[in-house]
Amino acid sequence: MAETVKAWVALYAKGLAMGLADLVPGVSGGTIAFISGIYDELVATIAGLDRALLRALRERGLMGAWRTGNLGFLAVLAAGILTSVIGFAGLLHWLLANRPVELWAFFFGLVAASVPLVARRVEGRGVSLWALGTAGTALAVVVTSLPPIVRSDAPLFLAAAAAVAACAMILPGISGSFILLILGAYAPVIGALQGLDVVRIGAVGLGVVIGLLAFSRVLRRLLARRRAATLSLLTGFLLGSLNALWPWKDRVRELYTHSGGRVEWLMENRWPVSAGELWPAAGLALLGAAAVWAIDRAGRTRGLPVR
Repeated sequence: MAETVKAWVALYAKGLAMGLADLVPGVSGGTIAFISGIYDELVATIAGLDRALLRALRERGLMGAWRTGNLGFLAVLAAGILTSVIGFAGLLHWLLANRPVELWAFFFGLVAASVPLVARRVEGRGVSLWALGTAGTALAVVVTSLPPIVRSDAPLFLAAAAAVAACAMILPGISGSFILLILGAYAPVIGALQGLDVVRIGAVGLGVVIGLLAFSRVLRRLLARRRAATLSLLTGFLLGSLNALWPWKDRVRELYTHSGGRVEWLMENRWPVSAGELWPAAGLALLGAAAVWAIDRAGRTRGLPVR
């Protein structure tokens, strides 16, 4: 019993970390899931939410469906994610507005340290795998260089944007929050969470569910049939996503002003201009890297499955 409770607590903590990561444009909760050792189980569990689960519910009741669908695992992880999303949305929003260099530096170190951890799981070093990794890097750089293209807080638009972003949320290196930012939905989503706007939060939740259910099946097949190629591509995504997390940025031009008065800017990466800029950010980047190594180490010693 004690080991089961310990596994629940560890899984909940991983959900907290995933939720925090998904709130920050440029960081993917899928990265945390991967390095913490729950990625394959997460993808398989989401992909398993199908008709077989309904059949198990009819034939074996609620507890039978609960065990068949590994819903205990999903429930505890989702509780951790939701705790972060609801509890830390305001703090992350404040940090992005007031301490962006420090925030980006921490997550830059976190993602940079994740690259070799994902790469070491690729079996083989053929030319095709290197090519896929390079393609993934290039694609991520292009995606993270795009400016926001749409501005709307309509529930239907938020649901559609969330469905697209959900596909990215379970991919290491592709940030669901960054997809929302590109689509112009990030600020409305954060605003809805801060203001507890039930209609818009519900629309976002529906979009996330639809996106996850659709994409997880594709991802499960890829991991089962083309695992090395898929992991090579994901490693490239991670490496390319560092472009979005570079801590030092300049404002190039104003894009638009939100209804709350906050201005959205097109940003461009730059080099630090002084040691006073460099060393605090470097320290936070090392802290982010240390957090990843700690999560990876904990992920190698997994508790009992939560079922």
